[in-house]
Amino acid sequence: MKKICSGIFLMLIVILTSITTVAAASSQLKVDGMTVQTEVKPEIKNNRTMVPLRVISENLGAKVHWSEGQVILTQGEMKVSLKLNSSKATVNGKTVLLDAKPYLKNGRTIVPLRFLAEAFGCKVHYDHLTISIDTEPLMIKGVEVKALLHEYHMTMGGVVEQINGNAYMEEMHRIFTKNMGKKIKQPNDYTWSVHSTVIGGYYKMGQYDFLNKEGSSIARYDLYSLVQSSDKPLTGQPDVLIYDAAIDQWYEFNKTASDSIYSLMETATRNGFVTVISNTVP
Repeated sequence: MKKICSGIFLMLIVILTSITTVAAASSQLKVDGMTVQTEVKPEIKNNRTMVPLRVISENLGAKVHWSEGQVILTQGEMKVSLKLNSSKATVNGKTVLLDAKPYLKNGRTIVPLRFLAEAFGCKVHYDHLTISIDTEPLMIKGVEVKALLHEYHMTMGGVVEQINGNAYMEEMHRIFTKNMGKKIKQPNDYTWSVHSTVIGGYYKMGQYDFLNKEGSSIARYDLYSLVQSSDKPLTGQPDVLIYDAAIDQWYEFNKTASDSIYSLMETATRNGFVTVISNTVP
């Protein structure tokens, strides 16, 4: 009788574990309300939800680096390091113990979700089959930013798209504000279209509007690129300018920072945090 009871008990454990694992694998991951698509689905290890490291880290605004067998995550002054199959991690140099060890699956590093989220000051919520991660909102002039509109024009028509995710908006705002150079006068020639701008003029590469919950602009930055000659490159003029619409002021802008904005846009698009509002390009 005892053997029968023990067998039934073990079967129940196996069934419950299977149900939990299936539920985790079918769970929907959201960051700041946006659904995150992952190649490796969440799963349960030691009663902890495990998720792929890179895609979650990117959407939390952290950069991922590998060094001497360690994965290192950085976000501003925050630095987190983990090792595969190790229950120890460090957060800003302080050692912490993990409830579940990071491991590889299908070429992806899998880590405990709650540790990752809480290390970067996020909150995790579970609602049926939805796992939600909420980050701190970006504040500009004491006002919460709800969305970022990006507009750019082509030869014919233009595109307006909305960037979501607090981490993306915060990083873009940081890049804009931290990489302004010296103040300059308004250029003599500037326009939306590169084809209607003279050599030495500037065309607008993109317009970025940070919006409050009512949809009104809190801050707006326009990036302009120098129109070069195909025969002889111009010298003595900045390659990129930025216009701060809130105070009607032009500045020189760092070219590397401009490239970082576009790289960040590509990451946000790849991870599903960019929605096209309108597209009039033929």
